[in-house]
Amino acid sequence: MTAPQIPDKFHFKIGEVSRILGVKTYVLRFWETEFRISPAKNKSQHRVYNRQDVEMLLEIKHLLYDERFTIEGARAKLKERLKDRQKQLKLDLAENPYRATLRKIKKDLSRIHSILK
Repeated sequence: MTAPQIPDKFHFKIGEVSRILGVKTYVLRFWETEFRISPAKNKSQHRVYNRQDVEMLLEIKHLLYDERFTIEGARAKLKERLKDRQKQLKLDLAENPYRATLRKIKKDLSRIHSILK
């Protein structure tokens, strides 16, 4: 089964998200409480989901409906995936070995610039 296409938009109303996911709106509201998803509210206090919320809801639907996880199991799986993503983001960049030399050059250039003014 292919994942539904998310329209190229930034914000989605609950009805739109319901159609994209193929679930009723009350299911989305239930998932909000179970998975701590907090969509923003517009001026008229209607839920407005961002693209990241919709992607998360698609992932939740996949875990619950396709992989047959329980709510608790899906919650644990999402936490595990979040930890994996955070590990990938950590960059252990080595210190630039020429940093001190570059600072000295910058200082010298600043002095030369002030002399030439």
